[in-house]
Amino acid sequence: MRAIRPTLSFPPELLLRARGPADGIRVAVFDVDGVFTDGRLLIGADGEVLKAFSTLDGHGVKLLARAGIEPVVISGRDSLALRRRVAELGIAHAACGADDKLAAAERLLTALGVGWDAVAVMGDDWPDLPLLARAAFACVPPGGHAEVRAIADHVTRASAGDGAVRECCDLLLMAAGCYAELLQAGLGTLDAAP
Repeated sequence: MRAIRPTLSFPPELLLRARGPADGIRVAVFDVDGVFTDGRLLIGADGEVLKAFSTLDGHGVKLLARAGIEPVVISGRDSLALRRRVAELGIAHAACGADDKLAAAERLLTALGVGWDAVAVMGDDWPDLPLLARAAFACVPPGGHAEVRAIADHVTRASAGDGAVRECCDLLLMAAGCYAELLQAGLGTLDAAP
């Protein structure tokens, strides 16, 4: 069998920032449109909303959960496509159609018993600013609004809907010291129970 070693790397100062407090990042909050998707809404003749999601992003979220970092979705929009994807990824904590993302985040974090100092947030537009400003680590896709990019700890190289979430997940896993172990565990099967 070929030796597999991590080839992905991030600057040490970024890894330190993404590590969070002494106990580490425990929750990762993600917006959906413009983060998990490219931000476009495809609306069919009957009003159904279609969204394209990256399987790379989905696998990154599953790896976060396996490493003990709780993935959370807070979206200003709601759709059957979004709810289905959240369920497929096994995301237990989500607020879909949240008019006030901060209030939704506060409720979810209280339920999880986690403070903002142990939270990473990935968003792309003004409604995400209250969360990004409070988070221990703020991540934004390159197509995010200028004001959002300005407060980010990291702007991903990968675009929204095309690996940006996975890049954020990989960074958090590397900062937590879990990345190499998860990579090695993947040599057997990634579908095995943790």
